[in-house]
Amino acid sequence: MTADDRKNRLHRLDLIYVRSPIYFVSACTFDRRKVLASEAIHEAFVEFGLQGPTHGAWVRNYALMPDHLHAFVATDDQQITLSAWMKSLKNSISKTLRRQRVIAPHWQRTFFDRLLRSSESYSEKWNYVRENPVRAGLVNTADEWKFMGEIFRLEYRSD
Repeated sequence: MTADDRKNRLHRLDLIYVRSPIYFVSACTFDRRKVLASEAIHEAFVEFGLQGPTHGAWVRNYALMPDHLHAFVATDDQQITLSAWMKSLKNSISKTLRRQRVIAPHWQRTFFDRLLRSSESYSEKWNYVRENPVRAGLVNTADEWKFMGEIFRLEYRSD
C-alpha cells in the first residue's frame, strides 16, 4: 500500500462537527523503544481509529514516530473519557506488538494531553507534529513519512 492509497482510503467522512473539545495527545513507548514505525502498527492504529465513533472517539490527524505517537482526538464524554480511550489505544497497539514478539512493557504509564482551543492552535500543533520525522532525520520531507495521516476531519462547534 502506498501513501497515496492510504490517503485516499482514510477519508471516510468529509467533516464531523463535534461539540466536545479536540485534544492533542502524545504517548511514549517504554524506555523510548523504537517499535511503533511499522506497517503492522500503523494498520492497527488506523483500524482502532476507524472503530472509535462506536465508542465515542474520533481521531483526526496522527503521527506514529519510532518511539512515540501524537494524535488529535475528540471524545464524547458521555461515552468515554480521554484516559479510557488512551488505555484502550495502548492495549490495542500492545496486542499487535505481542504478535510481533515485542516483549512488554510497551508503554510509559502516562500520556500527555492538551486541550486545543482554536483552529489556529490546532494548525500550529499539527504543523509541528507533521515535521517531527524531518527533524528526527528520518525523511527529507514530511510527505515522505508513511506513518501519519488523517482518519476523520473534525471541526469544533461551540453552538
